[in-house]
Amino acid sequence: MVTAHDGTSGLRLSTEQDPDLIILDLLMPGVSGFGVLAALMAEQPRSRVLVLSAVSDAQARVRCLELGAADYLMKPFAIAELILRVRNRMRETPHGPAGAGASGATSRSQPGVLTYGTLRLDLQARRLQNGTDSIELSQRECAVLHHLIRKRGGVCTRTELLSEVWGYAFDPGSNVVDVTIARLRGKIRALRIDTVRNVGYALHEG
Repeated sequence: MVTAHDGTSGLRLSTEQDPDLIILDLLMPGVSGFGVLAALMAEQPRSRVLVLSAVSDAQARVRCLELGAADYLMKPFAIAELILRVRNRMRETPHGPAGAGASGATSRSQPGVLTYGTLRLDLQARRLQNGTDSIELSQRECAVLHHLIRKRGGVCTRTELLSEVWGYAFDPGSNVVDVTIARLRGKIRALRIDTVRNVGYALHEG
């Protein structure tokens, strides 16, 4: 384990050490926690970051999740809860939640690859292939699409996505699911993601 006492040192160490998990405090000298998180996800998009913060407003929490944080824990907190959240995040693979490569109702041509119609989703590379078209996905986009493909023909609930992709056992009151779905709709024209009002989303071929 390595530690840094300011944002600049934290960014440097994350590049040099390539840690499995980063615990990031939003309030620190130098570069702010938001700046560190944005830089981390831009340079190392597969980083797993658990944010600790005394900032209690929902806007800060939503901003961190949208930037790519894997989790957000409010201060003060019990050490037992921090340990549990660290263990949960460590069980996840860098490209998504634990079990992301497990087969569902969709066929697989090789480990970590899902096929749906003419589409091929590479979970490790976080890339969707449609013929000659190749679409790069963020960690969250890939994980959400993975769950939608597994539930093809059925509805993937918001509660399920918050639990499986963001690790929440409750609805934090944010719009992170809707934002991620909107980004997927903008990137992938060969799929239709329908909104099932007050329930969740359903995936269909476009």
